[in-house]
Amino acid sequence: MRRVTVLRRAGAAAVALAVSALTLTACGTGGGGGEDASGKVEGQVTFQTWNLKANFKDYFEGIIKDFERKYPDAQVKWIDQPAEGYPEKLSADAAGGTLPDVVNVSPDLAYPLAKAGLALDLEKAAGKYRGEYLEGAWKSHRMPGLPGVYAFPWYLNTGPMFYNKELFRKAGLDPDKPPTSYDQLFTDAVAMAKKSGRRIAMLAGTPSIEDFGRYGVRLMNARGSEFTFNEPKGVELLRHYKELYAAGALDSQALTAQAESAGRKFAQQSVAMNPGSALDLQNFKRDAPSLYRHIGITDAVNNTGKANMYVQGLMVNAQSKVKPAAVAFAHFVTDKKNQMAFARKVTIFPSTKGSLDDPYFTKEDGTDATRVRVASAKSLKTAVNYTPVLLSDQMKTVLRNAVARAVQGKQSPQAALDGAVAECNRLLKTG
Repeated sequence: MRRVTVLRRAGAAAVALAVSALTLTACGTGGGGGEDASGKVEGQVTFQTWNLKANFKDYFEGIIKDFERKYPDAQVKWIDQPAEGYPEKLSADAAGGTLPDVVNVSPDLAYPLAKAGLALDLEKAAGKYRGEYLEGAWKSHRMPGLPGVYAFPWYLNTGPMFYNKELFRKAGLDPDKPPTSYDQLFTDAVAMAKKSGRRIAMLAGTPSIEDFGRYGVRLMNARGSEFTFNEPKGVELLRHYKELYAAGALDSQALTAQAESAGRKFAQQSVAMNPGSALDLQNFKRDAPSLYRHIGITDAVNNTGKANMYVQGLMVNAQSKVKPAAVAFAHFVTDKKNQMAFARKVTIFPSTKGSLDDPYFTKEDGTDATRVRVASAKSLKTAVNYTPVLLSDQMKTVLRNAVARAVQGKQSPQAALDGAVAECNRLLKTG
């Protein structure tokens, strides 16, 4: 189950690698040439997944059998690649003209393939299926500067927030009303730090690009050609975090903290809020029973009314020789029935409309898994993917360093973000 639950993985690091490889062979016009996918469903479809065979062999073999039963003239050859080196493998296949017909991608991995004309535009080739998927999920594979959608949305995830009701109570805050907006978060955080004599911080991490998105900051221009998170609203967010840090409302180690250390701080009850999963909840029950008794679950704070969505998709190779069969199979794997079956095997969520209304996602049975599942499913109905597909790992580091300088007072929030935007835009042009 490890592979599927890690939907936040850093695939963006592959963008530069993929682009460099793709430019060797692609004409670079973008948009996926030859969008006509009409015709008989026949021939052999090569289907590539990302480290799924070890845990889900029976599931995928069953889907393939069902598909071949429905379309007797089509066959599917399943290829499963290891997680290590997957982006580089995509780059090599793209450069060598050996890209499979249907490929498991995240939006950041789909972008260079779409830009090079290797990803089929599904708005044109399979637009009739659009209504079957959640709007945010379908849009998640739109690419900046390109006109279409370049993968069928597949499975989704999101991160609920855990909070410590007892720490809220001790700070004079309502334990049944955790903050839902950033203004409320900032007010509650300062109150908690003051009430505890700076011993309890509300948060253990500085803002990432997702936080800027949830705050309502415009991250890129309309064309997707430049980053814009240094706009006044972005500066405002960073100024608030600087104030939190000064007040002791942001953990003293937040500038260097990793997700694991933030989780430990929460388990030790020195931090009041932290993102988590059903697995974390089970660990708290076993290892930190005094915390577990006071756990509350809520959506991550946002000013937009929309949670963050992590999404995987199935891209169809625009150069496939069996395009009708490839589109039919990618749709088959991502249809409501098969996505629902997959969601019952692992902690992921279907991207198809109506699926999240199933009792499996709406009714709790007293277990930790359902507590988190129900909370997450509710927020996913209207969630969006805030992280720009063009934001590479290198750019994330640039932003993280700029945030650290501003929070510490080494640079003004405006200057820090101006510098980060300038460097990210430079990287965007040279990448």
